[in-house]
Amino acid sequence: MPVAVLLLLLVLVPFDWFLGDYTALMILIGIHTMVTVGLCLVMGYTGQVCLGQAAFYGLGAYGSAILATTYHVNPWLAMALAAVITGAFAYVVGYPIFKLKGNYLAMATLGLGLVVVILFEQLDSLTNGVRGITGIPRLSIGDFVFDSPFRRYFLVWVFCLATLLLAQNMVRSRTGRALKAIHGSEAAAESIGINAAQFKVKIFVLSAVFASLAGSLYAHHVFYISPGRFAFLFSVVIVVMAVIGGLASIWGAIFGTAVVRLLSDKLLIELGGWDMIIYGLILVVVMILVPQGLFVGLRDNYERWRLKRAQRGAVA
Repeated sequence: MPVAVLLLLLVLVPFDWFLGDYTALMILIGIHTMVTVGLCLVMGYTGQVCLGQAAFYGLGAYGSAILATTYHVNPWLAMALAAVITGAFAYVVGYPIFKLKGNYLAMATLGLGLVVVILFEQLDSLTNGVRGITGIPRLSIGDFVFDSPFRRYFLVWVFCLATLLLAQNMVRSRTGRALKAIHGSEAAAESIGINAAQFKVKIFVLSAVFASLAGSLYAHHVFYISPGRFAFLFSVVIVVMAVIGGLASIWGAIFGTAVVRLLSDKLLIELGGWDMIIYGLILVVVMILVPQGLFVGLRDNYERWRLKRAQRGAVA
C-alpha cells in the first residue's frame, strides 16, 4: 500500500493543477526522507543515539560538489565516489564511537558533526570556506539534462523510493531481526551469537551512505552549498522528523519529513531563532503523547477503528 501511494504521488505531484508551486518542496521532502530513513535504522532499529547525521549529509554534498567542480569528474561518478568516501569514513569512526553508550554516544556523534562542519569552514583551498561552492553542474543522462524542478522531482523520488524499499526489505530480513534483538538487549543478542558491534557499524555505514546520496542530490539540485546548511540544527531537525514519523517506522519517515518541512517552509520561516525552541517542544510533546511516533500512532488508531467497525458489522 505505501508503495502504491508513493507511485501515485510520483506521477501526480509535479503537475500545477495538483499541488501548484509545491514541487520544489516535495523535492526537499524526498531528499530529507533519505536522510531520515538512515537515522531511523540507527536509532529506531539498533537503539543507538546519533546526532551527527548532518555530517554525512554534508560529506555527500561537498564530496560530490568538489569532485564535479574542481576535478571535473562526471557528476554521477562523483555521487558514487562521495558515497564510498562517506561510507568508509563512517566505518572508520564507527567502531570507536559505538564502544560508547547512552549520553556519551550522543555527545560523540554530536562532536563528529561539529568537527565536520568546522572542517568545511577551515579547509578554504578545498571547500572555499564559508563562501561555499558554486557552479555545481546539473545531473544528466546523455542529452537529457535534469535542468528543471519537474525533472529533478522524478529523479529525487526514484532515489527516495529505492532507499525506502531497500531499508524496508532489510528490516524484514535476518539482519533486521538481529537489529531488533540488539535494540532489545545487546547482551542477550550477543549470547545467541549476534555480533552486536559489527551490526551497529554496518547500519551506521548504510545510514551514512543514504545521507551522502541525499547530500549529493541536494548539491546538484540547488547548485550551491555552504557549511551553514549542514550545521547541528539540521541534525536536530532530522531527529524531529524521525521521531514524528516513528523511529521504528520506515514509511513513517516520509510523514515526519513532510510535517517538519511544511512547518519550516510555510509556518516557521518568519520566526527566526524561535524554530529551535519549537522543534524542541514538538519533540517533547510527541515523545510524551505518542512515543511510538505520530505516524505510527495515527496508523494504529485507524487500524483499531477499522477492527471495531468490522466487529460491529459482524454482530449486526
